[in-house]
This record gives sequence, structure tokens and C-alpha cells, in this order.
Amino acid sequence: MPEPPEYQAAIAEVLLTEDQIRAKVAELAAVLSREYQGRRLVLVGVLNGAAVFVADLLRRLAVPAELDFVAVSSYGRSTVSCGEVQLTKDIGCNLQGKDVVVVEDIVDTGRTLSFLVECLRAKGPTSVRVCALLDKPSRREVDFQPDFVGFEIPDRFVVGYGLDFALEYRGLPYVAVLKPEAYASAGCPSEP
Repeated sequence: MPEPPEYQAAIAEVLLTEDQIRAKVAELAAVLSREYQGRRLVLVGVLNGAAVFVADLLRRLAVPAELDFVAVSSYGRSTVSCGEVQLTKDIGCNLQGKDVVVVEDIVDTGRTLSFLVECLRAKGPTSVRVCALLDKPSRREVDFQPDFVGFEIPDRFVVGYGLDFALEYRGLPYVAVLKPEAYASAGCPSEP
């Protein structure tokens, strides 16, 4: 798969390969399929980062599921969360009496997902659980643990497979760490 040369030059290392991600998505889909057999499942993807993950996950499910999206902002153009969470796009479907799985690309401080889970619980679903591709527990600032996790990763700023830096790198088929000079060129600190 072709990728822009400037992206290749900015990558310090590939943390998770395309094959590793594909296998983990299949594994998570199998777990969710068993867990939600015979139930009314709604996947709620968190835009924009989880769009790739939720699409792949949905295609691998062996149970019917509705799909909706929310958008929450806490990063802007930085490598670290500013701590202030805003819901910028709410869901459009009725969650009353349904099981909700929030699909997120990465859990970092836990603030965004704590906020989002509370917002969704107020809509009357039977349950709300979280499926995250990546988890950085070392960065947690609030007591939050996702229910389903693909990979636990170290405290490094990662891009690819939907995750971005300054709105770029989302299309990479793998998860990678950027070189420090990539942050510096955007006016960000060299280490997140």
C-alpha cells in the first residue's frame, strides 16, 4: 500500500503491524459476537480516530449491530490532551433498551471516555461498555478501564490506523511512533 514519502520519513518505528492489527480486530470481533449473541447491539464509533477500527470491527462481527458515531474533542492540534472534553457530534439513534459498545481508537487519560460513557448512559441503554484498540494505562488521570482492549502500549505518541497528528497519518495501515522532529516542525514539544 503506497504511503506519502514524508510520512515514511517521519516514522521512528512501527509499533503494531497491519497483520497484528488485523488479527486483533478479528479476535475482538469474535469476543463481541459471543458476548452479544441474541442482544440488540449498537456500536458507537468515536470520530474521527476510531472510524477505521469500527468499520473493520463491524465487518468481522457475527451478530447484527447498528452503527452510529459521536465526536468528542480534547486534543486539538497537540500531542497531549488539554483535559477539557466537548461533545461535538451526538448520536442520532435511539439507545433505549439496547446494548452499546463504544468503539475508540485509544484510551489515554480516560477523561474522554468517562465523559462519553456518562452521556450515553443518560440515553437509557441496557448497558454501555468500551472497546478500545489501544490502551495507555500509564497515562490514566481518572479511574477508567475499557472493557475490551486490543493492545496495551507504552506512553508514546502514536499515529496510523485512524490515529492522527495534526489531522495527518490516519491512513497508515499500521500504528507507528513519530520521530521527535515531526512534533517540532508542528510547534509541539518533542516528547508528548
